[in-house]
Amino acid sequence: MVDFKNDERLNTLNHSCAHLMAQAVKHLYPEAKFWVGPVVSEGFYYDIDLGDNVIRDEDIAAIEKEMKKVAKTGKKIIRREISKQEALELFKDDEYKLDLISNLEDGNITCYDQGDFTDLCRGPHVDNVKLCRNFKLIKHSGVYWKGDSKNKVLQRIYGVCFPTPEELEEHLKLLEEAKERDHRKIGKDMQLFMVDDLIGRGLPMFLPKGYIIWQELENYIKAKERKAGYLHVMTPCVGTVNLYKTSGHWDHYKENMFPAMEVEGESFVLRPMNCPHHMMIYANRMHSYKDLPIRIGEIAHDFRFEASGTLKGIERGRHFCQNDAHLFVTPEQIKDEFSKVVDMIFSTYKDFNITDYRCVLSLRDPEDKEKYHDDDEMWNKAENALREVLNVLGIEYTEEIGEAAFYGPKLDVNVKPAVGNEYTLSTCQLDFCLPAKFNLSYIDKDGERKTPVVLHRAILGSLDRFMAYILEETKGNLPLWLAPVQVRVLPVTTDKEELVNYAKEVCDALEAKDIRVELDGRAEKLGYRMREGQVQKVPYLLVIGNNEKDERTVSYRLHGEMNTTTVSLEEFVEKIKNQIDSKA
Repeated sequence: MVDFKNDERLNTLNHSCAHLMAQAVKHLYPEAKFWVGPVVSEGFYYDIDLGDNVIRDEDIAAIEKEMKKVAKTGKKIIRREISKQEALELFKDDEYKLDLISNLEDGNITCYDQGDFTDLCRGPHVDNVKLCRNFKLIKHSGVYWKGDSKNKVLQRIYGVCFPTPEELEEHLKLLEEAKERDHRKIGKDMQLFMVDDLIGRGLPMFLPKGYIIWQELENYIKAKERKAGYLHVMTPCVGTVNLYKTSGHWDHYKENMFPAMEVEGESFVLRPMNCPHHMMIYANRMHSYKDLPIRIGEIAHDFRFEASGTLKGIERGRHFCQNDAHLFVTPEQIKDEFSKVVDMIFSTYKDFNITDYRCVLSLRDPEDKEKYHDDDEMWNKAENALREVLNVLGIEYTEEIGEAAFYGPKLDVNVKPAVGNEYTLSTCQLDFCLPAKFNLSYIDKDGERKTPVVLHRAILGSLDRFMAYILEETKGNLPLWLAPVQVRVLPVTTDKEELVNYAKEVCDALEAKDIRVELDGRAEKLGYRMREGQVQKVPYLLVIGNNEKDERTVSYRLHGEMNTTTVSLEEFVEKIKNQIDSKA
């Protein structure tokens, strides 16, 4: 997908098209006021105060029509340098522009004129509005001014612009493809999960079929971890404020946490992460160096107060379940344990055929003393240790300043999903900080008390986000072992008792082998029931007619194929069972 923000040609063009859109909106809504209209990686947007008006789908067509009308005029886009006083006078009736101007220095202010419209902007822009004629408005939403829920809701309109109509058409095709891959659409079609404002934004609920996928992912990663010596625990979803003050999260992460709850004179919060709980599990008893490494794992429910504008189905919510683990190791064990974590990440990616990823060494910003634990010696030690291990392992990586956790550097494995921007799926963080904060210790071979090092790691990341990623990568065509319904049995007609009875016998044979099967015995035409099975991405559709009943066979159609294959019932059951067991 095109990155408009980092493509200089498209950046300038889309910046200018944002102004074109604002001019058209001003024609249609004379009282409109404008906040900011930046170029982002997906195109451009403008945040607009339309008073009591709310943009609806039908309004977008009218705005596009007016934009085309303005573009045909070919008006020049003219840059002007103005003083701060001139800017304040020019936009004296616009509180949003006045807010922007208040943060600008005199002598460094520019505006751009295009016919009857003037906008405050630093530019640059294309020569004239006619160059912006190949555009499309993509979507719209309500957003809080400056992202603050205490402020007024503005109307945000997104769009894209290209130099040629051919490039625009190609991009729109890609967007349509992305829409079909959107896990929210797939989740609705396959009846996997739901969200409802009455429950709360960012709090998805998994429906029966979605929860099957969730459980399969949980079983998969737990089995993998058990083989690697992990011990699984279960800890509460809340903790005291004092717990997070001890860990440092209260100082460094409070803005992302739900507000504290006062109960019997004590303050509790919904936990945003699990490390403090796991630290306390380690601290529950004394340890010898012979006990280490200790690997504590949990599928843990976490809560973070993400901004409403960032919420996206199960990819990014306010409640999610982390595939979390903490490894308590001696300094000498760092390399070996980190290597094993990396091996687990890559073997998991191989199992799910994930190939489009990159490794990032996320480091602190040494100038940011507020975000990061202030201990230069600890940071230098941790960053050098992690860098050394990555180099020894021969892992290709890039370094990014300011992306570390507040307590230590980390390896992030970022994936490029089929829909949207790159994000982190797996992570492994090196931590010298929290073990010291919690006074963790072990007795070394000389009988001395030492502080362990902790590796924080997540292989699937959160099960929710991992599921969203897999749904989008596969378009919902999940591998057989992961599919919520693996086989659907369809009698040709449902008014013949003997056909329905054989269909039930087929279902019983499959269920006896723990194969997830559904009988569709509704009084609907066969074609309708088969189409519905295709929409719901059921891997195998079995058609049961008189021949199948008489010969004790089944005729199956694999999802996405038109051909039907007939085999004995016993052969089919064995075929399916082998596919599931091998996770093919």
